[in-house]
Amino acid sequence: MSRPEDRLPPDVYYDDNTSRSYTTSSRIQQVQAQMTERALELLGLQSSALVLDVGCGSGLSGEILTENDPSHTWVGVDISASMLAIAKMHRDVDGDLMLGDIGQGLPFRPGSFDAAISISAVQWLCNAESAHENDHPDRRLKRFFSSLYLALKRGGRAVLQIYPRDAAQREMISSAAIKAGFGAGLLEDDGGTKNSKLYLVCTVGGGDVTGVVQGMDDVEVDDSRKGKVKNSKRVAPQDVKGSKAYIMRKKDQMAKKGKVTKASSKYTGRKRRPQF
Repeated sequence: MSRPEDRLPPDVYYDDNTSRSYTTSSRIQQVQAQMTERALELLGLQSSALVLDVGCGSGLSGEILTENDPSHTWVGVDISASMLAIAKMHRDVDGDLMLGDIGQGLPFRPGSFDAAISISAVQWLCNAESAHENDHPDRRLKRFFSSLYLALKRGGRAVLQIYPRDAAQREMISSAAIKAGFGAGLLEDDGGTKNSKLYLVCTVGGGDVTGVVQGMDDVEVDDSRKGKVKNSKRVAPQDVKGSKAYIMRKKDQMAKKGKVTKASSKYTGRKRRPQF
């Protein structure tokens, strides 16, 4: 069975009939509620938070957020006009709604939101909307994550539930988040089963994703904020600043440029004893 992402662009796929069927399906409502509850658990919201719902659809997730804590307010953005019409005219959700393509970037001021949530939306960005180079998935993901990073306050957090087609899409999405500056961790529930659910947990600045997923099983953590990737290979000797290999490499580069360097000896790169 083909995936919706592989059939049509989301604004075309979710027409009036599909949007209505999606919203009224009891099975979809149940699954969406479970994933939203899980995402909110990972968000760890404080009271009176302003939350961005990315790919809000007909407002199912936003409604759960309001029911859990009425002090929270939320703004939803979605590319489907049909979905937003159902959210506002038929379901009368509390959140403010905006029509927009997240692959073109989010149009919000820096530091506008305390947190962001997304259920089954971001993987749509892995499909090109056209043959134009600006619609390449890498560019769409870059615009989305860069603008999301700016829209969140320092210490803010985003939890994005995703359905990547394969390991390549999974890597594409998480790498785009890290390149935008996020600390990013992947959490998988029911891994290896048909009910597997994947959550990308992203933090901005002062927040630490390792604390969010500490003690949880099947968690991979990549943190670009300190230039580190956990469980990565050690730095090569020639890349360690101050080492003999590093100094010799730099001197060789300078010599090739015609610059004069001091002669090397057995003392080159050796650490000196402290002077008292």
